Amino acid sequence: MSQPSVIIGTGPLSPADVVAVTRHGAPVELAPEALAAMAASRRVIDALVDDGTPHYGVSTGFGALATRHIPLDQRTRLQRSLIRSHAASSGAEVDREVVRGLMLGRLSTLATGRTGVRPAVASTSAALLNAGITPVVGEYGSLGCSGDLAPLSHVALALMGEGTVRNASGDLVPAAEALGAAGIAPVELREKEGLALINGTDGMLGLLILASADLHRLLATADLAAAMSVEGLLGTDAVFAEDLHALRPHPGQVASAGNIRALLEGSPLLREQLTSETGRHRFTRVQDAYSLRCAPQVHGAARGTLAHADAVAAVELGSAIDNPVITPDGRIESNGNFHGAPVGYVLDFLAIAVADVASMSERRTDRFLDKARSHGLNAFLADDPGVDSGHMIAQYTQAGIVSELKRLANPASVDSIPSSAMQEDHVSMGWAAGLKLRRAVDGLTRVLAIEILTAARALDMRDGGAAGASGYRSAAPIAAVRQRLRQDVEGPGTDRYLAPEIEAARLLVDDGSLLTAALEALPATLR
Repeated sequence: MSQPSVIIGTGPLSPADVVAVTRHGAPVELAPEALAAMAASRRVIDALVDDGTPHYGVSTGFGALATRHIPLDQRTRLQRSLIRSHAASSGAEVDREVVRGLMLGRLSTLATGRTGVRPAVASTSAALLNAGITPVVGEYGSLGCSGDLAPLSHVALALMGEGTVRNASGDLVPAAEALGAAGIAPVELREKEGLALINGTDGMLGLLILASADLHRLLATADLAAAMSVEGLLGTDAVFAEDLHALRPHPGQVASAGNIRALLEGSPLLREQLTSETGRHRFTRVQDAYSLRCAPQVHGAARGTLAHADAVAAVELGSAIDNPVITPDGRIESNGNFHGAPVGYVLDFLAIAVADVASMSERRTDRFLDKARSHGLNAFLADDPGVDSGHMIAQYTQAGIVSELKRLANPASVDSIPSSAMQEDHVSMGWAAGLKLRRAVDGLTRVLAIEILTAARALDMRDGGAAGASGYRSAAPIAAVRQRLRQDVEGPGTDRYLAPEIEAARLLVDDGSLLTAALEALPATLR
């Protein structure tokens, strides 16, 4: 089923628009008003071409070379040379959806009519997106100031019919060949157009929006994992009561507590911990460990961080970032709006939250494996402890990931390094922060998958290996999750090759299958 087109130029794109285009291949279409706005701003540039006054990017060099006046007959070469020299990325190829985010973000700014490019340049950029042509971009090359220069230059290079791209089939081919096969004519850049194609925060913004989309799902999954662990460790759901969280009503905390409360409602295992006569707990624990009891506070704080990041992304999506910029009243003005600090900060902030949520998840997992703390379960959830090792090394894998996430939580945005002969003497490192967060999000996915895999095994062992939701003593949503997991991963038994089971659980977390199973068993959605 084909995706509906995302219309560009009628207002800010939404995060859902960005995800639809970058991740799911939705086509884009430039609105007539965007084409008109671009044509109007291009007339401003054309009027400056031979007026004799230096204009940055129109009749001068770039960066520290801005003092050089460029004669009229060299200005096409100026733009072409800019792109070729700046397409200097190195390292591992970044993912297709990240490059598409670069392309979409820059196209959105072009469509505002504040950059001075011809409509034909934007139309060609849209054609590349729609043809599934993705320029090859290395992970190194952007300092997050003066735009994501090297990554965006590889995109601009492809518009010129140069460089290397992947076609819609994923094959590595020369750009000229891919454009020719798609019937797209390369662009010959004119005054200012090369600069306008590379002077934005589009790479780091795309990384933020993609990470945010994943984290909305993963934080709900973290609540699900915590609920399964509370149930599997025979904890109490009393600490998730609505009136307790109303005493400290951070919105994210309230939402997380409500999710866990809903997921645990009616759990037979938890009811069995109470005597029917007094309503008091059978066990002697007055309070559960922090990793169980304080899950809403940590998950909620992460939600608050994500809400702040979403607010920053919304402002960026409604922005026109270029230097110089064409103002609505027709002036061409230099500015510093390309600096990536606002985006870089929140990318780093989210990496801190991701590391902490994952750290708490790993602590819950570890409790299942310690016979002294698991309340009646076999050591390491092994079938025959000593002969079998159960999930002992699954927790090692989790711990290794969590340790990596703590390193990734170190901020990139404080690590400014000067460039361009000290003209660009303070940079945001937002692109690095975005790539770092992307790796962290993948790590959190794996950590939560291992917790859910472990909690499900523990619950199966408490149920004596009962198969199917009808034999489970879990709350309905948790029973549904266990049942969905068992479609891909066998229940408890003697030791098996564990890596494929971890990967199967990761895929179910990543595509939202386990969360969907829980939601379908709930009367209301999770928050």
